[in-house]
Amino acid sequence: MYMKNNEVLLEIKNLHKEYAQKEILRGIDLNIHKGEVVVVLGPSGCGKSTLLRCLNGLESIQGGSIEFSGKSLTDKNVNWQEVRQKIGMVFQSYDLFPHMTVIQNILLGPMKVQKRPMDEIMTQAEKLLERVGLLDRKNSYPRELSGGQKQRIAIVRALCMNPEIMLFDEVTASLDPEMVREVLEVMLDLAKQGMTMIIVTHEMSFAQAVADKIVFIDGGKICEISEPQEFFTNPKTERAKQFLNVFQY
Repeated sequence: MYMKNNEVLLEIKNLHKEYAQKEILRGIDLNIHKGEVVVVLGPSGCGKSTLLRCLNGLESIQGGSIEFSGKSLTDKNVNWQEVRQKIGMVFQSYDLFPHMTVIQNILLGPMKVQKRPMDEIMTQAEKLLERVGLLDRKNSYPRELSGGQKQRIAIVRALCMNPEIMLFDEVTASLDPEMVREVLEVMLDLAKQGMTMIIVTHEMSFAQAVADKIVFIDGGKICEISEPQEFFTNPKTERAKQFLNVFQY
């Protein structure tokens, strides 16, 4: 696996992020190549989710640079509404509008933001719903769905914006164990289709199966970057060994 494409889609250099004078990210350097699946691992509070939020413009940064498709995302004139159409993000909480049906939730962004024709979006939405096994629930309301179903709908909603890269932030963390698999299977399918992804997860078996490379973060710094086989069988750092021992690797 490892580096499917030489084209760098996202380039992060010396990224720093602070909250109330406490440094959360301490000089992150990372390149994401087109078609690559990068899984970010690390203990709780190490800065994994903060990193994703910085990449999507949900958090300001205090130093360093982020470039996406050769364009700076740290320029003060960045149009984040435009950028977020290309950098999709799915959160731990599904954030579906409860008063809208599944299909209404999915169509809203492409119609309002991208001004695309209804027929085109509907065709795409129905194909995506069929792909995740939920076409029969398109007229249901979020309250009528399980957690796993709602998370799959959230993924479809993000995909309907035609992003170039997807960010997944602990998307299975709030799900019951039996619902986790159905969401992870959708993400595995996306990987097989060549979607560029950055995934924050605590699902170690999934990380090993889906990743082209593992990025291990601790204390706001990248401790090591490895191919999955190498990371899970022969981690380079003592901190990574301690982390994996918790999961009995």
